[in-house]
Amino acid sequence: MITGELKSKVDSVWNAFWSGGISNPLEVIEQFTYLLFIRRLDELQTLKEKRARVTGTIEDPIFLPGQSHLRWQHLKNADAAQAHQTMAQEVFPFLQKLGGEGSTYSDHMKDARYTIPTAALLTKVVDLIADIPMDNRDTNGDLYEYLLSKIASAGTNGQFRTPRHIIDLMVAMTAPGPEDEICDPACGTAGFLVAASDYVRDNHPSALTNTKQRDHFHRSMFHGFDFDSTMLRIGSMNMLMHGIEAPDIRYRDSLSEEAGGDSEKYTLILANPPFAGSLDYESTSKDLQQVVKTKKTELLFLALFLKLLKPGGRAAVIVPDGVLFGSSKAHKALRKMLVEEQKLDAVVKLPSGVFKPYAGVSTAILFFTKTNSGGTDDVWFYDVRADGFSLDDKRNPVEANDLPDVLERWGTRPSLAEVRGTSLEAAPTLAEERSTSLEAWPELSRARTDQSFTVPKGEIVAQDYDLSLNRYKEIEYDEVEHRPPLEIITDIEALELEIAQAREELKAMLS
Repeated sequence: MITGELKSKVDSVWNAFWSGGISNPLEVIEQFTYLLFIRRLDELQTLKEKRARVTGTIEDPIFLPGQSHLRWQHLKNADAAQAHQTMAQEVFPFLQKLGGEGSTYSDHMKDARYTIPTAALLTKVVDLIADIPMDNRDTNGDLYEYLLSKIASAGTNGQFRTPRHIIDLMVAMTAPGPEDEICDPACGTAGFLVAASDYVRDNHPSALTNTKQRDHFHRSMFHGFDFDSTMLRIGSMNMLMHGIEAPDIRYRDSLSEEAGGDSEKYTLILANPPFAGSLDYESTSKDLQQVVKTKKTELLFLALFLKLLKPGGRAAVIVPDGVLFGSSKAHKALRKMLVEEQKLDAVVKLPSGVFKPYAGVSTAILFFTKTNSGGTDDVWFYDVRADGFSLDDKRNPVEANDLPDVLERWGTRPSLAEVRGTSLEAAPTLAEERSTSLEAWPELSRARTDQSFTVPKGEIVAQDYDLSLNRYKEIEYDEVEHRPPLEIITDIEALELEIAQAREELKAMLS
């Protein structure tokens, strides 16, 4: 989260757009993002030029000879009117073709519009943006998150912006590796994919030094789909600004009939799908309807995730509480599928204020592994009561934070690959061995009154596959000794007598 001077600088840019006539928050974010991106492209070109002093040639130049006037450093120092004209007539056509014809980036940018109305406003915001430090990937991500937080209400179709610290928790718990194929079928601004790329960079340096892994990292590791073209543009630029050269960010209604073709393609899904209520059957994939017959998007997305995952693939997805305990046939069928046919690993209950100021919706994170042959043993539950921020609309930082404890306790859990020294794809046949290995897991001995505990599969089955934490949590009540009722009545009568006597004395004084 950005604070202090950096926050003030971003606010100044936002206010300049607002006072300059651009009042739609998404439009401000989009124009702001374009300018940040143009600046980032110039910085990347400068790095390439520095390397060329050693190698002799500029590898994959962004700006070709004759295009130096399109670079940030030129626009920043150019005459206001000239810079405004260059942006509209040359820089944006350049951005629209960046990445080459047919690239996903050029597809998103083809409808991008330059809407800064005056040369004076352009000059003002360029000067302000020039003072924002952009040399740290974490700062870039925090800046994006702060910009998106300025959207005061939830997006259309139930889209809520996922807080960065919740994304980081989900990524750390799933621990992406350099061989993973990672997908977010409702990617929005690509927050999950960016965080996953940062995790791989930080924890697997070989992903960028090994030629084969580096090519996979830049060109085939990250996949994101959305049907909001503005979000796709912002998400695509977000990925490129975080150093992913050719992310697979595509326009797609993930639940539609036309979205087939990616079955069993991905090893990891990270998502916060929209909770839009319901869709009509005509627009929904028949394959998904065969898995779970429903109109509810949160259930259809879970069915989609199971379809997209390879056997052994894992998922961390945010769902509304209703998915955990809903009594409809579709709700129960899907929960039964996760428990009986796949491997349900954990349910992490989030406090209801996590998505404020967008909404007070109560949610949880489901962690599961696709096996197609069961394997659920003891499901881990954690009741997150504090996430490091106040649970009101202001979401100010506070000291209370359960998330480090969530990650630490989850980290003590032996994975199947550790048990057998094998790949996750062998997971379906090793449930018994895994169960034996888990006997030493400290969380198994936690009481139901604790903040985290495990529940055996048999008990979940007996509860009709209810996954709500309160179904299994035990509340410890302090024993309170009450006085005998007759004794209390005697004291009340004595008090009433005293009051009556005092009242008579007062009347005597006033008469």
